[in-house]
This record gives sequence, C-alpha cells and structure tokens, in this order.
Amino acid sequence: MKILIVENEVYLAQSISAKLLEAGYSCEIATNIKDALKNEKYDAVLLSTNISGQNFYPIIEKHKNSIIILLISYISSDTILNPIKAGASDYIQKPFMIEELLRKLQHLRLHRMLIAENRTLNDYVNNLLANKSPKENISRKITSPIVVISSLQSYADAIVFEYAKEFEEQFNFVSLSSEGALDKISKNDPATLMYIVNLQEIKNSEKSKIFNITEHKRVIFSSTNPNEETPYEIMRIHSNDNFFEKINILTIDDYIKSVLTHFGDRLPDTELAKKLGISRKSLWEKRKRYDIRKK
Repeated sequence: MKILIVENEVYLAQSISAKLLEAGYSCEIATNIKDALKNEKYDAVLLSTNISGQNFYPIIEKHKNSIIILLISYISSDTILNPIKAGASDYIQKPFMIEELLRKLQHLRLHRMLIAENRTLNDYVNNLLANKSPKENISRKITSPIVVISSLQSYADAIVFEYAKEFEEQFNFVSLSSEGALDKISKNDPATLMYIVNLQEIKNSEKSKIFNITEHKRVIFSSTNPNEETPYEIMRIHSNDNFFEKINILTIDDYIKSVLTHFGDRLPDTELAKKLGISRKSLWEKRKRYDIRKK
C-alpha cells in the first residue's frame, strides 16, 4: 500500500513514515501543497489540516479516489466537517497512537474493497435477473416461512432481490445442495431473513428436518417442483414468458453432434450408436457429415 504523508512538521512526518514502513507500507513525504500535487497515484493520503497559509483542498480533489485521512490538531468545521464533505475519508487527532492509524487504514481499505465488490456483484445480479421479474411480488414484511414455487430459479431470485430492495433488508443465502447447509440454517439468527434455494433437490426426510428448524424463523424457500409439499404458505409464480424460450433445447442433429464431439473418443462406436439409438452405419455417416473424426 503506497501512502503519501502531507505534513509540514518534518519530524512528525518522518516518525509516522518510519512506523508505517515497519508495518509493511510504502511511504513518501510532502512538506507543502505543491509537492503533494505531483502527478503520482497513492492508495492513501495522510493530510495535515494545519499547513500554515496553504489551501489543502486541491490535494483532496486530486486524490479523491484514494483513502484520505485528515491529521488534525483540534476539532472544528474547518478541520473535519468541510474537508470530509469535500471528499476526505476520515480523521485522526494529534497526538495519536500508530496502532489507531493502522486500524483506520486497514478498515478504510477493506471498506473500499467491499464497496467495489458489492457494486460489481450488484451489477452482475441485475444483469442475470434483467427482464425476469414476474408480475407477483412479496408485498409484506416476511415474519414466517414462505415457499416460492416457480418454473425457473431466476424468477424466485428476482422476487427475493426485489423484496430486499423494497424493504431495505439484507438476507443470508443458503443452497440446500451445498455442504453444511443444515448447519448454516440452524445457526442463522431468527431475526435475520434467509433465502434457501433448491428445496426440490432434497429427500422428504431431510425436508422435515429443515421445516422443523425453520418453523419460527424468517425464511423464503425456493423450489421448482410444482407439486412441492410444505407446511408453509406457498407463493406460485406465473410468468407470461414461454418457459421453453428461456432454455437451450438442441435439435436432434445438434444433440448428436454435441455427443460425438464430447464422447466420440471415449466410447466404442457400438456403445455410442446404441446410446444414441442409431445404427453404426448412421453414426459413421453423421461423423462424415459433421466432419468429426474419431481419434
């Protein structure tokens, strides 16, 4: 992490730099505004607000994409409020312990990383669920388990994400096809909403255990089984979209071509032809037509 220290008290700047270097950071020192405005990029800027007679706001503007921690001698609008409004990230009051500065740097760095990651994931989810929101929605606050049944998983996903946005609520995600799902459900805080998917993939005996565990919890289940049996309220999603337009269904020729491409060298022709329900002669003719040679 590359850090710029803007401080006209040279001894203090050097002391901070030495301790940050010991902690594994790379540091540079600028004792005036001009030097701090050089055309370089830094991960973080430690900016003193009491550089006599010098306007430090150009530094905030130039390094607005970096973490900016104000080094202040006293608390006022000029030292904290206005600089933070201009784009500074946080402040620390002199004198301070280096451990506190390190904690702020680590916290702000993690915070920025999480914001960037969340923005990327949000864009990705919005792209996945684009044009997949059905007419139905959950119009009330979830207080007890509910099972959303839909032909496609993405329909239920769209419902849940729209609910979270509408009620400004976060939720924990659990897939019943993943290892340790039951343990995650058991340990979930009853006050925290859970979104549990793939209900259709587990045995009835396992479903009974899950229903018992979630009886008094705030849960949204998702299932693609239209005949799902559950003790909870069911919400069925009906979409005007044609289900078969949402998935890739290969033509017979494309299917055979795909099988020959992926399994043509793994199985004997006799077995391959039998699995495809065609003769060996027909298999040979299709190899020739698709220009797929057996290695």
